[in-house]
Amino acid sequence: MIYDATPCALGEGPLWHPGRKAFFWFDILGKRLFGPGQHWQFDEYVSAAGWVDNDTLMIASQTALSRFDIATGQHEKICGLEADNPVTRSNDGRADPQGGFWIGTMGINAEEKAGSIWRYFRGELRKIIPDITVSNAICFAPDGQTAYYTDTRTGKIMAVGLDQDGWPKGQARVHIDVTGADFGADGAVVDAAGCLWNAQWGASRVAQYAPDGTFMQAIAFPARQTSCPAFGGPDLKTLYCTSAAVGLDPAGPDDGKTFAVETETIGQAEHQVIL
Repeated sequence: MIYDATPCALGEGPLWHPGRKAFFWFDILGKRLFGPGQHWQFDEYVSAAGWVDNDTLMIASQTALSRFDIATGQHEKICGLEADNPVTRSNDGRADPQGGFWIGTMGINAEEKAGSIWRYFRGELRKIIPDITVSNAICFAPDGQTAYYTDTRTGKIMAVGLDQDGWPKGQARVHIDVTGADFGADGAVVDAAGCLWNAQWGASRVAQYAPDGTFMQAIAFPARQTSCPAFGGPDLKTLYCTSAAVGLDPAGPDDGKTFAVETETIGQAEHQVIL
């Protein structure tokens, strides 16, 4: 079950690159990107990525979206991301079926409603959801007509319709409600059948919900603070999950590690970011 034993303070942003058949993930607080057999150190917080081509990732950092060359480790700024706001950093993000990239921000110290959710699409970065405290669970239905997201503080994973270019339309509605639970709704991914898989911070698990939001099952992991899932592997049936050791005193032996389990579920291939 342990994919990588490196303890992350805040493991996040798992990404299976479908072209390279390679898995990447971040330690936000450690300012690191991990890949097969190596890692890259950054000067600021880094949290999420999408794949641009076989050799390039788009990476979200504390102040920018950047092109990252996997072979050389060089990165080139595409655009700023709340670069003039020292309070915030990037958090959860994922590419959408239309080729856009959604990225949430939040306060470095989780300041109330300091963050937002943004979308980059074909050269334009636009704020689409303001006043977010802890941005999470950004993921998309396979048909590209619905996006999901949460402000973890609210206990509600929201669903919003998308137009043909992938921009939100209409009012968001509550899709999954875990208000009052003793865990937080953290990162999420949607499988090929439209089921949402949510990492539940404090519950040591990733929970699967049917397309109508009904709870189906949960997969347990040996880390208290599961943070984000991703599907990958050669048949897209491997469920990866990052975790976090931050704030645990003492941390358990597997807190902060990165996990992988085989499932009977087929995930969606991660979508390409179109610059």
